[in-house]
Amino acid sequence: MAQPAQLAYRTSKNIGLFDAGPVYERVPGFAPPEGNLRCCVYSPDGRFFAWASPDYVTVVDASVGHVVTTLPANNVYELGFSHSGTYIITWQRPSKDENGDAVKNLKVWRTVDDNAGESGERDVVGKFVQKSQTGWNLQYTSDETYCARCVNNEVQFYESKDLGTVWNKLRVEGVQDFALSPGKTHSVAVFTPERKGQPASVKVFNVPQFSGPPVSQKTFFKGDKVQLKWNQEGTSLVVLAQTDVDKSNKSYYGETNLYILSANGGFDSRIQLDKEGPIHDVTWSPNSKEFGVVYGYMPAKTTIFNVRAVAQHSFNLGPRNTIIFSPHGRFVLVAGFGNLAGQMDIYDLEKNYDKVCTIEASNASICEWSSDGKHLMTATTSPRLRVDNGMKIYHVGGSLLYHEDMHELYHVIWRPQPNQPLENPLHPVPAPHPSALEFLGKVKTPSKPAGAYRPPGARGAATPLAFKREDEGGAAFVREMMSGKEPESNGFGARSRRREVPGADPDAKLPPGAAVGGGVSLVADGDENMSKAALKNKKKREAKKAKDADAKATGGLTAPNENGTNGTPSPSRAPGNRDRARSPSKLTGFQTSDPQSRKRDGSRQRGPPLDTSTPKPKQQQNGKPVAPAAAPEPAPELTITSPAAGSPHEKKIRSLLKKLRAIDDLKMRQAGGEKLEGTQVLKIGTEAGVRGELSELGYNE
Repeated sequence: MAQPAQLAYRTSKNIGLFDAGPVYERVPGFAPPEGNLRCCVYSPDGRFFAWASPDYVTVVDASVGHVVTTLPANNVYELGFSHSGTYIITWQRPSKDENGDAVKNLKVWRTVDDNAGESGERDVVGKFVQKSQTGWNLQYTSDETYCARCVNNEVQFYESKDLGTVWNKLRVEGVQDFALSPGKTHSVAVFTPERKGQPASVKVFNVPQFSGPPVSQKTFFKGDKVQLKWNQEGTSLVVLAQTDVDKSNKSYYGETNLYILSANGGFDSRIQLDKEGPIHDVTWSPNSKEFGVVYGYMPAKTTIFNVRAVAQHSFNLGPRNTIIFSPHGRFVLVAGFGNLAGQMDIYDLEKNYDKVCTIEASNASICEWSSDGKHLMTATTSPRLRVDNGMKIYHVGGSLLYHEDMHELYHVIWRPQPNQPLENPLHPVPAPHPSALEFLGKVKTPSKPAGAYRPPGARGAATPLAFKREDEGGAAFVREMMSGKEPESNGFGARSRRREVPGADPDAKLPPGAAVGGGVSLVADGDENMSKAALKNKKKREAKKAKDADAKATGGLTAPNENGTNGTPSPSRAPGNRDRARSPSKLTGFQTSDPQSRKRDGSRQRGPPLDTSTPKPKQQQNGKPVAPAAAPEPAPELTITSPAAGSPHEKKIRSLLKKLRAIDDLKMRQAGGEKLEGTQVLKIGTEAGVRGELSELGYNE
């Protein structure tokens, strides 16, 4: 009988090993450790399980839970195993010794060391200085013959049994990342980012043939960093390239592109995607013959490609960003985690990509297939979400089998086990654990399905296309530019801004000035192509016309002449002489003018020279004779004097009168309780002097 699927979990207080269905119990021989436990990991072959405490590292037999060995390594933050579990690697935080030299914080140990002392003393196989926690681990070949690590401008290779001597070097200028291929053939892919105008590149070499040209390579721009993904056979490589900045201003998270290379150099290509937007996830199938890609703006598109980058099948659009193949390659899970709702769709690839079920797994931060290909585990972990932490185990058919709440759950992982023949994973469906039944009994089923918000004007009718996602029949989403990058904002510029209701018929006949869907247009008809200056000048002209019309309506026209036609405006009404009509010197005796005319005192003459001649009578108007009208009453005679004209004596008097008006205004403001400035108070004190000067000039009020 095959062993049940096993998983390990780590919380803020302890670590546990748990056997899944059909027993659903803790491993009997495992004593759960407690305290500050930073990390835990299974070996890739599933034989060992290790965790790090502040003082040492403990390794146990995963099947029974008995302690195999302990490593005298304190303050370990990262753990890793080689492919067959022969070596265990530990990483500690970088530090310096008494002499100021960097301490070798990356250490490689034998998992089972026959030369270890009785109290646990043992020698390390090798140790290195590794400052960065990103990409800290050594990469081993599948047979554990060689291992490699990246240093400045080169990838160094070692024999696994002797880490003190560099076995070979791959020299690549500016190398940033590398990946050893699995499988029987040893290949290495190296990535060099863009540098000094040169494109980024991914090159594939056979180990240890580094002196010649690469077996396969691909150069491209828009590649600041990449993810190198080999298939399990090590025959093809998918490269997910990403930039830090999107120069087209369509995304805050940079641009993504996808490339594929064969290990033997027979094929390389850029993978063409038929939906605009970022690439969310890409994963190889365990059969190494196909891979899945989730891409495009939401709702995203999921497509299965073969090794020649030819699309085989596309699933329905939906809010998805994750794709995971089952260990046997029969099922594929397409889900939307993170800021999405957490729906998981499971498809059967052997039955024409039919959908098996849809599982609701909201707030899930971890999702993994079990090694038997029949179970799915989801978990909500800290620190991403500090409430509702726990794990759930589902059957591939969609039923919930187990549920457990935990306090501050940090990590959950399935134990790797050799793949067993997959008979019929869908039948029979195992019986759920009582914890699952209890959880399902507490979950409240919504009486009415909650849909997207719809404004009152759109309720009670068929949903307009503008309210639907693309996967629901709506229009495709096109991102034009990031928020804040639109050059024509607030409706000004080449394009007009109109208040429109989404979903309204744009071709409907509207009355003048109305907007589509109701409301008022914010721009006048015909103003769409006018610039700011043209709109401003148009408003000025319209305001002037309205003012002239008001003046005519209130009797601002001159009396008709002796021929019965309207003559030119009187001198005092002429547009060029309006300022002069308000001059304080228009009357004899230098009488003060109205306070509203103070701003125009001393202004220069505007407009054409005043024409005081009598206009010629018009015998016809609009081509028709005009009957003579009654004789008008004679207009009062006015003496027109230009403000700029006059002797220096008169100019001096006008200047002093202007000062008196300003002083009177300050005195009124002071009497009203307003606090004046010091210079204004001093100006009020000069009133007596100003009046004295007026008296000397012969002016009497």
